Amino acid sequence: MEESRLAIFEGKRIRKTIHNNEWWFSIIDIVEVLTESSIPKRYWSDLKRKLVKEGYSELYEKIVQLKFAAADGKFYATDCANTETMFRIIQSIPSPKVEPLKRWLAKVGKERVDEIEDPQLAMDRMKELYEKKGYPKDWIDKRMRGIAVRQDLTDEWNNRGVQTNREYAILTNEIMQGAFDLNVEGYKKLKKLERENLRDHMNDIELILTMLAEATTTKLTRDRDSKGFVPLKKDANDGGAVAGRTRRDIEKRSGKKVVSSENFKELTGGGKKGIKG
Repeated sequence: MEESRLAIFEGKRIRKTIHNNEWWFSIIDIVEVLTESSIPKRYWSDLKRKLVKEGYSELYEKIVQLKFAAADGKFYATDCANTETMFRIIQSIPSPKVEPLKRWLAKVGKERVDEIEDPQLAMDRMKELYEKKGYPKDWIDKRMRGIAVRQDLTDEWNNRGVQTNREYAILTNEIMQGAFDLNVEGYKKLKKLERENLRDHMNDIELILTMLAEATTTKLTRDRDSKGFVPLKKDANDGGAVAGRTRRDIEKRSGKKVVSSENFKELTGGGKKGIKG
């Protein structure tokens, strides 16, 4: 268990924690809030049997026991679920409080099916989300283009032998290190980020240099017809270096560092003005 926090739902606490780099929630707390049961442990015990009867045979494999602080201040192990499993559990709770959530899940499911048929819908939805967060249109356009460039690169990696998340992370770090003299973790630390997406906190020039690094890596990979992790790592290193030389040239001519420690909140004063370059 790396970090414990409380989520609040209708004035009641729901314990959650980061485990294996994702959020896990106390199932008992969720059950108590949604059912108002006086004995949530017994309700959860009965619900587990019901879920398995319904065919959710892998339920027990999905549950992890993690320790949370109880009312007496001591830590006790309790059943926890990640977001996906928690949604599945919630769908089986017959409570009026759950109905709005079930309708929302159905709506989200339909949207995802529609987006598979027409990917442009996903891009439009993403733009709308960025607009609601306060990002300006010109920044959003760069971010959308950056997503397309990144997708093009990861498709090449996938087709040329990259198999694990760790390999993707290593290749990405090669690019970022070459472009900014920082790996992803170091860059996020500089911007005081935790689980947020680093690119959502980049200014214009940082986004543009990231695109240059990844587009160059894609071109090198195709031109060299690289296959396998080691040649792809060389491409990533070289692609990042191209953007790195451009960055240093900009810094030399402007007299200012390109890499900014500012994150979205600092750049926008709380997200009201939008990121500026």
